[in-house]
Order: sequence, then C-alpha cells, then structure tokens
Amino acid sequence: MSPLKHGDRELALVAGKTLFDYADDLHVRVPTSCARNGDCHECIVEIRRGMDALSPLTPPESFLRGNYRLACQAMVIDPAAIVDFNILRRQPKILTQSVRRTFPLDPLTVRRSDAVVWLGERGGGPEGVHLDDYTGAIYGLAIDLGTTTVVMHLVDLETGAIAYTTSFENPQRFGGSDIMHRISYDGGEFHGELRQVVHSSVNFEIGDMVRRLKIRRRQIFEMVVVGNSTMRDLFFGLDVQSIGEKPYKSLIEHEMLAGKRSTTALDVKAGDLGIRIHPQANVYGGPLIGSHVGADISADLLAIAMDEQEDPVVLVDVGTNTEVVVGNRHRLLAASCPAGPAFEGGAITYGMPGYDGAVETLKLVDGRVEYRTIGDQEPQGVCGSGLIDLLAELRRTGAMNELGVLSGGRREFEFVPGKGITISRSDISALAQAKSANYCGQQIVLRRYGLPVDAYSKLYLAGGFANYVDVDNALAIGFIANLPRERIVKVGNASLEGATVMLLSGTLRRKAEEMARTIGHVELETEPDFFDLFVEGCHFKPMFPSGR
Repeated sequence: MSPLKHGDRELALVAGKTLFDYADDLHVRVPTSCARNGDCHECIVEIRRGMDALSPLTPPESFLRGNYRLACQAMVIDPAAIVDFNILRRQPKILTQSVRRTFPLDPLTVRRSDAVVWLGERGGGPEGVHLDDYTGAIYGLAIDLGTTTVVMHLVDLETGAIAYTTSFENPQRFGGSDIMHRISYDGGEFHGELRQVVHSSVNFEIGDMVRRLKIRRRQIFEMVVVGNSTMRDLFFGLDVQSIGEKPYKSLIEHEMLAGKRSTTALDVKAGDLGIRIHPQANVYGGPLIGSHVGADISADLLAIAMDEQEDPVVLVDVGTNTEVVVGNRHRLLAASCPAGPAFEGGAITYGMPGYDGAVETLKLVDGRVEYRTIGDQEPQGVCGSGLIDLLAELRRTGAMNELGVLSGGRREFEFVPGKGITISRSDISALAQAKSANYCGQQIVLRRYGLPVDAYSKLYLAGGFANYVDVDNALAIGFIANLPRERIVKVGNASLEGATVMLLSGTLRRKAEEMARTIGHVELETEPDFFDLFVEGCHFKPMFPSGR
C-alpha cells in the first residue's frame, strides 16, 4: 500500500477512510463542531500531494478553491497513490518576547460591588451598563487577526495579567494568501464564508482555553480585535469590496470622512456576532488609520508609546502587507506596502510559515550549509527568517549577485543537502519583488517626511517573523532601512500587545482613536518615480548608500 503523509509521519492508505479518520489515527487535533457532517466548515486541510486520490468535492465543500478540502468529506479512493496533507490548525511559533508598555490599569469592564459593569458605552453615564453578576473573575480577549496567523491573549481585567496565549494558522487561506484575493473571494458566490470560518476558529480556541483553565465562557466580558482593514472588517461581517477598489478605503472609513461617525473603531455585542463568550460582551474593533493601514498598526503605535514619542522614529511591521509609519507624536505618516506572502511561505517552492520543521536560521561556511529548524525537526521547508539568511549568505559568499542571479549559470541552489530542498531563480525573483515593496514603502515615506535617515532615533521592527530575523542580514539585502544597528529594536508582536493595552486602558483606547484620525496616509503608487524605485528595490543591497 502507498502512504498517507502528514509532516514526517506516514500511514498506509485504505480506500473509504476520510482524512479526518487519519487525523484521529495520528492523534492530530482537527476542529469540528458539526459531528463531521460538513456543516461547520472548520476542518479545512491543505492537500500538498494526491488530490486525485481523493473523492470529488462534495456540496458542503463547494466554497473551497485550489488544493483545500474538508477533512470530514475527503475520502481516499485510490490506495495506490500518495496523499500528503496539512491541517490548517498548525501551531505557529509564538513570539517569546514583545515590547511591554507600562500604564495605569483603566479597563472599561469593571467590578462594581457584586456586578460586572461596562463603562464604554459611547455617550453613556458614569454608572455604566450592567452586564451580569460577578462570579469570581472578569476576563477579556485580545486578538491580533493576521492574514497568515491569528494570536490571542486571555487577560485578567482585574489584575492585567495574561492568563493564556494561543495562536493558529488563519483558516481563511482557502480564499487566497493575500488580502486582495480574499476581497475578491468574499465578493463572489460564497460571501460570508471567510467570516464564518474565522469565527468558528476563534470559538474553537475559546472553548479549548476555557476547558484548560476551568473557567466559564460567560466570564469573558470583553474582546478587542485588531488586524489590517480587510481582516478586521471581514471579522465584523462588513462588505470589504471598497477596500479592494480605488481609493482602497473601508466602508467605515468612508462613513467617517462623510461625517457620519467620529471614529473608525467598532463596538458590537458578542451575541450579535456569534462569538461564544458572554453574549453582552463588547467586541471592539480597533481604529483603522487609512486604506490598507489598519487597526493592527494603531495597536503597534500604542505598544511603542508613539503617543508620548518626541524623537522621530520609524516603525516597520513586516507581514503579507508591510506597514511603515514615520514620525513622532506631533506628526505621523503611514503607508502600506503590498509585499505579498513570499516571506511567509507563499509562492516560494519550499517556503512555509514559521512552523515546526521550517529552516529558521542558515549560514554558508566553507561551502557547507549550516542550518537550524524550528523545533529541531526534520526540515520541511524554509520560513521568512531563513529566507533572509539564505539571500544574505548567497550575496556574502558571491554565490548570487545583487540582481539575484546565481553564479555559474545555476537555476537553483540546494540549501538542505540531501533533501532536495532548494531555492530557484523564480523563487529569488518573487522574494526580490516582495522585498522591493518593503523597500519602496520605507524609501517613499522617509523621503516624504523630509528628514535624513540618521535623524531617526529608532527603527522598531514588528510583526510575525520579524522577531526572528537576523537584523544584519536584513540590512545587507535592503529589507529594512540601514539605520545604525544599535538603533534597530525588535518589538515582537506589537499588534497583540497594543490590543492588550486597548483591553486594559480605556484612556489609551481613546488615545489610539485620536492618533488614527491624525495620521497622514501616503499612497506609494502615486509617486512619480515609483517604478524606478521598485526596480532599484529588487536589488539585493543596502537601502541607503553610506552618508545619505
């Protein structure tokens, strides 16, 4: 019999068994809340190999595209084939460090005698809104809803302590690896599926955490959700089509510009959204800044205390969309760079997110490759930090020129010897374009702000894999602006920290809304020399020549 593969494990294929049956055999957790009949759409899996060996798509799977199936519906029909699949619930490498802002606790959900009260009703009185009787704890959830990864903090609102942290792969991947594809998907026949699947996943995680901690869902009285404009609005069930069309603004941003609302932040009851916490809990969507620069960047700015910053600084939040913010508390400019998913595993032959088995660091030493994988597991591919190392090492050793051409006329370079894991010329081209989007964003916003690069006291590097990036290698290939090394500060998942700040301080939540209203938005593609800058940014060299 041929094997079924999941990671580095194999089982014999048997006709008639579903992929969910195999997940059970492998003791792999797959979410479901519909008794495996296809209704909940939670058990999405990615078929890496062997789609033809599985039964045809069933009606419950009609919303899926590409190489995705529901584990409960995909049945083996050809036991002589090879099937390799991944669960879209792999646990990413959680950031072990992040910036921590100190501030007085000032939550909007508080205990008053024997009652739990919500103080955040806009225009409400000082007595607040009674939510429920106090039953021993008041919790809140802070969620960073990324295009690739979702991370959640469960927070004790009485003490400010983080009680639990979890993360999971964003299951919306079947709608596309970047936001423009997801906008297009949500505008089609299966409008609402992206919202449903992320709600199901969040609810699944909530159920898991309350079981582990032996608390009750109804003790979670508040939630803060941040993400880019598309991710946030999809979560709240809003039409996102306007974000994908010029001038690329959320419906909420249009309403604010028309004077119909004073903020781009949202307040919705959990029961109205179908989020399984206390039904009267407020779910707060952090304020959007402009176009694709969303609530995750508002959260970043709170985390690094930009509202108190006198010296000009640079914030670069690296992701599928990289955002750049430049300035201080008196004047801020921001832009979004459509980097795409290349550095998060998309469109790269052996690219993958930061999961076990991903090459995360790499060096070339005397013709040998030395590397380390996440979890010290058998290498499966390479994540963003490993790709930056690989590109920088290829340049340093002369195995690749600054145009991305491999030496000796080679079309690919094997960086995991004996495993056939390579980087190809087309991979390098995709990475060059993704890097150039970051390059253009930083170049243009810094230029528009009008200060020389050495005038900035800090460059804060935030986001997913950025915490694990070798800064010297990132500087060498022009991934980030070449400020002096000692001024570059990694701040980890600042978006999650900022969402936590919003949860614990009504004062700073309002400060985030005020900042978001005043930040200038830069449209990169309107710059007259944008194309020239983009071509220059595709070169693997430092961003600014010395002395600029």
